Amino acid sequence: MRAYSFTLSLLLLLSIVSMAFGQQVGDPATGQRLAETLCMRCHGVASAQRTASPLSAIAAMPSTSAQSLGVFLKTSHARMPNLILSDPERDDVIAYILSLRP
Repeated sequence: MRAYSFTLSLLLLLSIVSMAFGQQVGDPATGQRLAETLCMRCHGVASAQRTASPLSAIAAMPSTSAQSLGVFLKTSHARMPNLILSDPERDDVIAYILSLRP
């Protein structure tokens, strides 16, 4: 009986951990709205507007991850305005950018 309880507890723990790691952080739809408001002037699709890489190109880079985007968005950059985003807003923008991956 103890082996059964241990096995059942272990399976439950593993399923909870896998669900936690599999959850998407942020809402891509909300992130898209934020990106359209804050980012598209420079990262827009129209070549006349764009002064920075399109977000889809950033998403396609092998080095792009939720962690790298999070660090980037928290760091000042000379050619980019200092965006002040709340943690949920940053998570939403990150989810949107990652949703653009091919």
